[in-house]
Amino acid sequence: MRILHVSTRYPPGPGGVERHVRELAVRQRAKGHDVRILTSDLWTEIPWERLPPEEVQRTSTPDGIPIHRHRARALAGDLHYPFLPGLSRDIQKSAPDVVHVHTYGTYQGFSALAAERFSGIPYILTAHYHPTWSIWGGPGRKRLRRVYDHFLAGPVLRHASMVVVQTREEERLLREVVDPLPPVARIPPGYTPLPAPADPPDDFSTRYGIRGPFLLFTGRIASNKGLLPFLEAFALLAPRYPDLSLVMVGEDGGSRAEVLRRAEDLGLSQRVRLVGFVPEERVLASAYAQASVFVLPSEYEAFGLVLLEAMAQGTPVVSTRVGGIPELVEDGQNGLLVPPGDPRALSEALESILSDPSLRERLGRSGREVTVPRFTWERVVEALEPVYEHARGRDGRG
Repeated sequence: MRILHVSTRYPPGPGGVERHVRELAVRQRAKGHDVRILTSDLWTEIPWERLPPEEVQRTSTPDGIPIHRHRARALAGDLHYPFLPGLSRDIQKSAPDVVHVHTYGTYQGFSALAAERFSGIPYILTAHYHPTWSIWGGPGRKRLRRVYDHFLAGPVLRHASMVVVQTREEERLLREVVDPLPPVARIPPGYTPLPAPADPPDDFSTRYGIRGPFLLFTGRIASNKGLLPFLEAFALLAPRYPDLSLVMVGEDGGSRAEVLRRAEDLGLSQRVRLVGFVPEERVLASAYAQASVFVLPSEYEAFGLVLLEAMAQGTPVVSTRVGGIPELVEDGQNGLLVPPGDPRALSEALESILSDPSLRERLGRSGREVTVPRFTWERVVEALEPVYEHARGRDGRG
């Protein structure tokens, strides 16, 4: 089968969606499918940063998958909306059996719709959905997304052969935007195992000069990640745990300066570290392994793959009861859940783990031994096979 994956970005650009696309493409190619990638030349959208020219010019990925990176354009101001001129034309030139579009509300959705209308090429959409109020990037981007939800989401969703969601909550939220939807397949993502954690002197704590116990966050330093309430929760804990620090790993999604200012206002500048993106996976694995608790305090997450990364190292997790997270984290069994934007509840949950080694060990063991093994990319690839066949059959190609 000729499968064309279309996404805003692709590795080495960082991010969960980017990793998701790569994991599918590599495994589908190994199964004998003809797999290709269309994407942009972006490293990040906020700030707007392109990949090095030598990366953009590659015609295949390190895994041997054909790839073409379009030069992304952006709308003015704080809209941060990438569009890729010529994308629909290139979809049609590729003549795939099915187009797999990744991420709701993006330019590739329009492009796949146009290719379907003009050339009859079927597409499916994996939504990776975030509700409008939770998207990152500033008020301009939220206003643009509301326009999309109201005027444009209907055609893109209704003409998809199928919509793939990761959780029941994601499906529920999508139906608030467009109902009825086309057929929906619920397929949780897989977990990509990190390599064994690095040993000293290459481990995370040594590399970045982290002394003593620390709380860990990984992800974009962005407005929808709940990082300001996390700082306030840490401020409540800090007097009782004078050796404890808070460490954030991830590229700047537009909120780094605000986070640093808030840490200074709270008198925590010396105990809060933003170390940026950590490219070496062994070092990242050691960050998870060395952390006392992993914290994902987001306003919303479609799923939260970083929670699986932490669980795989046996580290207890605390997260917010939002989006698809409660379908991954069972409160009191493999982690603790708190309401979003509630510093006191978050500090109390952290306190319960920090003060009780037996709870910390039990939560960590359950995550590593019970939860993580359920999420494999092989299962995802197998679950997508009938989805693609449905798309081909709807178009008469199957």
